[in-house]
Amino acid sequence: MHYALDLRTFIFSHYFYTGLRIATGVVGLTLLVLQFTDLPTAMTVCIGALSTSLMDLPSTLRHKFNEMLSSVLICSVVTLIISLCAPFHWLLSGMLVIVTFFASMMLVYGKKAMPLQFSALFVMTLAMENAMSVPQAFFHTGLFLSGGLIYLAYSMTVSWFLRSRIKQQVLAEALFELTRYINIKADFYDIHMDLNNQFNLLVRQQIVLAEKQQASRDLILRDPKNEQDTILVQVHFGMFDLYEHILSAHTDYAILRQHFADADVLTYLRDLVNKAAKDIESISYAVTRKRASFASISYKAEMRSIESEMQQLQQDSLAGKISEEALDILRATYIKISDAIDMIGQLHHATQSVQGPLPVFMSKDMTPFLTQQKYQLGVLVSNLRWQSPTFRFAIRAALAISCGLLAADSLPYAGHGYWIVLTIAIILKPSFSQTKQRRSDRLIGTLIGCVATALILRFVHEPIALLGFMFMATAAAPAFIYVKYRYTAIAASMQILLQINLVIPSSGHVIGERLIDTLIGAVIATAFSFVLPSWEYRTLPQLVRNVLKSNQRFLEAGSKLLQGKVRDDFIYRVCRKRFLDSISELASTLVRMLDEPVSKHRAVENLNQFIIQNYLVIAHIAALRMLLRRNAEGMPQEAVNLQLDAATEHVRKTLELAEQVLNPAAPLAAPSAGPISETDATGEMAQAANWSAWYPLQRRVEQLYEDTEKIAVNSAAIGRILAA
Repeated sequence: MHYALDLRTFIFSHYFYTGLRIATGVVGLTLLVLQFTDLPTAMTVCIGALSTSLMDLPSTLRHKFNEMLSSVLICSVVTLIISLCAPFHWLLSGMLVIVTFFASMMLVYGKKAMPLQFSALFVMTLAMENAMSVPQAFFHTGLFLSGGLIYLAYSMTVSWFLRSRIKQQVLAEALFELTRYINIKADFYDIHMDLNNQFNLLVRQQIVLAEKQQASRDLILRDPKNEQDTILVQVHFGMFDLYEHILSAHTDYAILRQHFADADVLTYLRDLVNKAAKDIESISYAVTRKRASFASISYKAEMRSIESEMQQLQQDSLAGKISEEALDILRATYIKISDAIDMIGQLHHATQSVQGPLPVFMSKDMTPFLTQQKYQLGVLVSNLRWQSPTFRFAIRAALAISCGLLAADSLPYAGHGYWIVLTIAIILKPSFSQTKQRRSDRLIGTLIGCVATALILRFVHEPIALLGFMFMATAAAPAFIYVKYRYTAIAASMQILLQINLVIPSSGHVIGERLIDTLIGAVIATAFSFVLPSWEYRTLPQLVRNVLKSNQRFLEAGSKLLQGKVRDDFIYRVCRKRFLDSISELASTLVRMLDEPVSKHRAVENLNQFIIQNYLVIAHIAALRMLLRRNAEGMPQEAVNLQLDAATEHVRKTLELAEQVLNPAAPLAAPSAGPISETDATGEMAQAANWSAWYPLQRRVEQLYEDTEKIAVNSAAIGRILAA
């Protein structure tokens, strides 16, 4: 369950704050204008504010201002154009199609452009009912523009006062997702859980976690200005250090299950990790409530039980009943979990006060870690081609809107035919998966919203009470749009129906019309989702290559860091982020592909394994880093470096082979990259043999070899299947 769906955390989340801010601004501005003018004028100002509020998202103040101002200007132009064309039906129909096409093309600028695209379509559908003269159209647009600008000023003012609060809320959300990630890790120690399913769950949670961590970076790493900002930076970096340590705690779960299935030690480990997750959750609660966090969870019982079990297992190992290798793996796993618990304690301290100077690389350019949004005209122009998925979606959306207009014209009632167009704009998305989900949520949400509104209108007749319900619906609609869209659909339906009832008290029949219009719009959007489709499997080859290339760059950066060739881990962190981003993008595509028709599925099992093996590469490098850091004293540096050089070269060749076999013209099989290299450092091997961490180092390198060779094998299979 999403953390914002829990009442304990929802009222402290940025989702609730956003909904409350938007409802207060939109409804408050409407009531204020209503004191000085008539209802139609107030509603025009309201629509201007409402469309601008669609871009009122958590962001830095500069980005928020630019995004919301762009929305105000673009939507005002759309309102003017559509209002001028409204008296001429043929001209209006053509202009609606053109506006839909160019609004949809804005999606070339990425995910952040989606609210802007919808706001343009939203005002387009509302303006199509405004048949007015030229002076009236300009006056109407002026009112719309004023509503948008007033809301922009209001939102920026509130956001400035709450700028630290939003940082806390976004950081807390990332911590909550880390808690869910660790809960999944805990189930690896449960012998009743399937390992492959757990890995799939873990990688999919990694997608969500990466998105929330990026949101945290974008807000917190931009110019910390005061003590509170410094504390948030501390917690942010503590979260990432803990996350890397958790990655390094990956172990050979199959061996643990094989040798300790009948022992209680795995149950104790699972309980210990679950307690660690609850401890991080308590930090999340504290951060989201703007408080310092203090440790309140005791691990003593589980730790004593594990240590007692390990003593008994040690005796069994001496008696030859248990493998010494399995016991070493168990011991190393317990040590890493114990270290993670210590790091959680440090994370508690980080929330309490400034603990010292910030990491040295905070003085560097943090641009590689931050989301860069560039709205260049050349990007849009370069996508005006048949091969572009965005171009195909824009044509698909324009055709669907055209069909919706024809359907609206054929209805026996004409008062609210624009709802069909609005429903199409809401449901039809670039990917089949998104369209499918939106269709379901929209239909169910509209039905529930209509029934709820009918009940309210049946028993509540006071305008003030109805206005109160409308305020709650206006707050709920944006609050849940990125959490559970079905709730947004319910709230949006109630909002518009209550608004119409307040304007036209005898409009009860509108509820039935809205249901019919929504159903027609959903049918049209579903039908057109198969027109000029961009099936996900078509992007797989490039996404797989991106993962392999970022994997190689990460391994190179990791090798230099492990061998002490670089002073700090800045480049390593950048490469790790880009590697994780590429894995997340591929995993997201796979998830969306699974929502498409079965005939459009490609290499599902191989892609699953490919994603998991690449994810494990990060875990292996993190584990090697922790291993060398822990055993730095007395380490035979030259022998270790030679081993790491050999490993890096071996893995690099394997990944290059993986890239080659993706090409359909390459051989269909991916041969092994060769036997595991032995170091040639004969003089150092005798010294290394006495180094306690030499065997764990060798074992981890062997696992890295095994997983990269599996990557090559899966790359060959993926290339073969896609070529077929």
